[in-house]
Amino acid sequence: MGLPEISRFFGIIIAMYYNDHSPPHFHAKYGGDQASIRIDNGQILEGKLGTRALRLVEEWRTLHQTELLDDWKCAQAREPLNMIDPLE
Repeated sequence: MGLPEISRFFGIIIAMYYNDHSPPHFHAKYGGDQASIRIDNGQILEGKLGTRALRLVEEWRTLHQTELLDDWKCAQAREPLNMIDPLE
């Protein structure tokens, strides 16, 4: 099964897994890099992203923190996730 994608911008794919472990986080994939990133503070939990991709993801995260937390709650309840607007 593919990643449950919730946003995509500048070649970066943002996804969230159902029933994932705390703390609330999302997954960002760009090229061969992938990272798990906390929703509340942007800390990388595991993996890595290039500097430019990480900067874009961080900008997007701060804009959409509330929607990300809403999606986290949906994922934990195994409910459909909402798409989140891409960074433009």
